[in-house]
Amino acid sequence: MLNSQKNITAPRRYPILNTYVNALSLDETVAEVEKVIAAGVPTQHVVVNASKVNLMEADPELAEIVNACPLINADGASIVWAAKKLGVPLKERVTGIDLFQRLMEVADQKGYGVYLFGAKEEVVTKVKAIFEECYPSIRIVGCRNGYFTEVDEPQIVADMAASGADMMFVAFSSPKKEYWVHRYLDKIRIPFVMGVGGSFDVVAGVTDRAPKWMQDHGLEWFYRFIQEPGRLWKRYIVGNVKFVALTYKYKLAKKGE
Repeated sequence: MLNSQKNITAPRRYPILNTYVNALSLDETVAEVEKVIAAGVPTQHVVVNASKVNLMEADPELAEIVNACPLINADGASIVWAAKKLGVPLKERVTGIDLFQRLMEVADQKGYGVYLFGAKEEVVTKVKAIFEECYPSIRIVGCRNGYFTEVDEPQIVADMAASGADMMFVAFSSPKKEYWVHRYLDKIRIPFVMGVGGSFDVVAGVTDRAPKWMQDHGLEWFYRFIQEPGRLWKRYIVGNVKFVALTYKYKLAKKGE
C-alpha cells in the first residue's frame, strides 16, 4: 500500500520511459519542497537516472514506489537526452547532490531541522561537521550511519520520529533507499525525505565529483566510471546501452500510438 503522500498535489509531471518527471528547475524544486514541509505530510522524493530506469524496468514494485512520489527530478544527463528524444519539456537537470546542498542552505536560512542518515559512521559524522562549520546556525537534529540490522530498525525509526526533523537525507544506494523510505515514511513522520545516494561521500571528500565542464557536457557518469571501472563497468557501460535501447523502444511505441 502506498503512503499518505498520495494526497500531495504535485506540479505537472510528464511520462518518460517507465516513469515520470516534474519539469522543474532547481529553484522551482526547492519552492515545492518548502510547500511539502509547510503541509507536513510525509513525502518521499526521488531523482531518476539511467540506472534507476533500468532497475525499474526489471522491478515493478520499485517502479510503483518511485512513480507514487509526488516530486521526481531528472538527475542524470541520460534522462535529459531521453527527454529530447521523446519530446518531454524538461527545464533543466536537477541532480540529487545539487538539490541536497541547496536544501541544506535553505535549512540554515529557514531554521528547518535536518536528519542525516546513511554511509559509514566516519563519513556521516564528517558531513555533519562540514555543514555545521559552513552554517553555524543549522539545526542537524539527527545523524546516523547506514549500517544496521532489521532488529535495529524499530529504534532507528522511533529516534527519527522523535527528532522533529523537517527534512531527512538518506545516503543508501538504489533500490535500497527507495524501499526503506517507502516502508517507514509514515512512521518516521518527517515531511520531506530524499534519497541522496553517494552524496555524503562527495561532501566528505571520500569520492570526487566530476569537474564542472564534464557535468555541463553530460560526462559526469564517465568521470565516476574511470574512478572505479571494476565496480561500475556493468552499471555504466552495459546499463547505458540498455537505457539507449529502452529509449528508442519507447520512441517507436510513441510513434505507433
